[in-house]
Amino acid sequence: MDSSYGQPSPQRMSGDEPILDATGSPAGRLIDIWRWAYSGTLDNTQRGVIAEYVVGLAVDGIRGGVRVDWDAFDLLTPDGLKVEVKSAAYLQSWRQDRPSKIQFGIAETVGWTAATNTYAEVLSRQADVYVFCLFTSTEREEADPLDTRQWRFWVTSTAHLTEVVGRQKTISLNALLSRVGPDETDFAGLREAVRRATR
Repeated sequence: MDSSYGQPSPQRMSGDEPILDATGSPAGRLIDIWRWAYSGTLDNTQRGVIAEYVVGLAVDGIRGGVRVDWDAFDLLTPDGLKVEVKSAAYLQSWRQDRPSKIQFGIAETVGWTAATNTYAEVLSRQADVYVFCLFTSTEREEADPLDTRQWRFWVTSTAHLTEVVGRQKTISLNALLSRVGPDETDFAGLREAVRRATR
């Protein structure tokens, strides 16, 4: 078992593993796939994964495991807090006439738990804490999602979020700040903000 959540997971790869051709000879390496498919850090999908990893680094929610797609929540802290990470950005990978409006998805789900391969019986928000991540850069030449200084983070307990928004499926940044009143922090303060959210 090598996983944050306790379920069997694929072996963590180094990137040096070979891609074999029809004769079994090396034709490339796994890291070549990573570079080709996952280097577009401004892409929505990749930015979301980067946000999860950045939050995971801050809260010690990575711990050598392999990311599980479609799990009921994104991260598990060492003290057992389930964390959902939501990200948004003004800048996108495609051509834009203006910065994007900031909105986060907060829909309830019938969560699937990878560890047990089971679905929850009721529609709900599966995590204990939500971390909303905004990539703030608007200048393409300077944008770097790997620089935590270009992110802002807001943290709230799922219980409080649900109390305020009910079954709402999305929330704008303005509504998040004015209605929910999450705890704003930088990368250095994320771990404590996540702990504080459920006290």
